[in-house]
Amino acid sequence: MTNVHVHTHTPVLLAEVIDGLQVQADGIYMDCTFGRGGHTRGLLEKLGPRGRVVAIDRDPQAVAAGRALAAEDPRLSVEQANFDGIAGVAAAHQVAGRLNGVLFDLGVSSPQLDDITRGFSFQDDGPLDMRMDQSAGESAAQWLAKAGDEEIAGVLRNYGEERHARRIARAIVAQRVEAPIETTRRLADIVAGAQPRTGRRHGARLKHPATRTFQAIRIHINAELEALDAALDQVPGILAAEGRLAVISFHSLEDRRVKRFIRARSRGPTAPRGMPVVPPGAPAELRSVGRPIRAGEDEVRSNPRARSAVLRIAARRP
Repeated sequence: MTNVHVHTHTPVLLAEVIDGLQVQADGIYMDCTFGRGGHTRGLLEKLGPRGRVVAIDRDPQAVAAGRALAAEDPRLSVEQANFDGIAGVAAAHQVAGRLNGVLFDLGVSSPQLDDITRGFSFQDDGPLDMRMDQSAGESAAQWLAKAGDEEIAGVLRNYGEERHARRIARAIVAQRVEAPIETTRRLADIVAGAQPRTGRRHGARLKHPATRTFQAIRIHINAELEALDAALDQVPGILAAEGRLAVISFHSLEDRRVKRFIRARSRGPTAPRGMPVVPPGAPAELRSVGRPIRAGEDEVRSNPRARSAVLRIAARRP
């Protein structure tokens, strides 16, 4: 990246997030996925001089953009961290148990998709990287160079719900013998060539046959679902009483985890089948707030990324 200016990025479901979090002028909020700051800016606009936002992101480019914004607004603090470390960030900023709202906007951001050097998209040819933090861990190209076909097929099946996972995995392993798979276009071409040429319907559009494969590899490389599970587990401990949790998901794998988490933490102890007495146990920590929220037609028209977004809200019980 050549600069750190805030990318022209439209945050998804911004009004619904602000409403769902019931933003208070003097509240303290954590944006666990700063991106380019669209939701954080929306929060800051609603806060008074005593309000605070602690924002985190694992992407150094996002953190640079966040710190540029924080230099202009003392109510904002920005840390580089994966969101599975939110309890530590909250403790370091002395806001654990005091947060009035916690927000997750999951998945890859528009600026990341648009930057061909990141390898998240096959719309333009670029290096096959896919790491949220390019300074750490293994790139997609490095993983594909050594993973066996069973491992690759498992990732595509589990994280992309790809029904042609085995065929694609075998094609990848066969093609890497001919030449390393180091660019997004080469991987997309291999995936497309391994599948029946039927296309996939997504609404009124055809989905590219490599879409699920790219999603799956990205989720695996960044351990996204494991990080999400760990982060959600930490949320009740950092929210204040009646503090709100807002999570925007973009595919079913994420949304199912969020739904299950809220449901599980909203239930108190229950009596086992055949027993009249409820055993002692931890009380319910959360309560679900309202129904899942989707973007309206106007937002989808102006911001197609919102089409698949689902927002779920929960509140910390007193």
